[in-house]
Amino acid sequence: MRVRHPDGQVFSFDAGALCLELSSISGGAGRRARFEMLHSPADFVRWAFAGRLDPRSFGVTPAEVVATEADLVLVKELREAIWAGAWALATGSAIARADATVINQVAAGAVPVPEIGPDLARTWRRPVPAGQLTALIARDAVATLTPPTSTRVRMCAADNCALIYLDTSRPGNRRWCSMDRCGNRAKVRAHRSAPDRP
Repeated sequence: MRVRHPDGQVFSFDAGALCLELSSISGGAGRRARFEMLHSPADFVRWAFAGRLDPRSFGVTPAEVVATEADLVLVKELREAIWAGAWALATGSAIARADATVINQVAAGAVPVPEIGPDLARTWRRPVPAGQLTALIARDAVATLTPPTSTRVRMCAADNCALIYLDTSRPGNRRWCSMDRCGNRAKVRAHRSAPDRP
């Protein structure tokens, strides 16, 4: 996804998993509140169409997703549980039972109903309740935050960045949220601190 930081910089960020797209870049509680993107149910629908979830690939338009204030409350509650669980894994701890319970409860909800469309393409039954999209995100969290992928949930190595991602690189040595942002800054710092050579 393309991310706009409050400092104005725009950079590419691959969270590696749907659930980490939600928890890492849509805002949240505490210090993450300044990044808040989900102010209304319509904001959640826009977010859902901007990234990995991609309802358009199932022939669904934003107008066909029904989102309510209750849906917004639920996705924010899920976001906090995913964030806390991912943070725990990235910092070498276990996921708290309370956070796992929230994720499990949301994952148990109904997901979009697959159908064969009039053009014989795969689609979803309309309208699509936003709660079904939230259940998809929760199911992705169950898959991402458990073995074997849980060992690859990482936090950006920059001192001033807390973006969390799933390291999907083959060698498993990704260090930065984005080479456009923190990786490039680290390279510049390393270059400037290198001793001059005769």
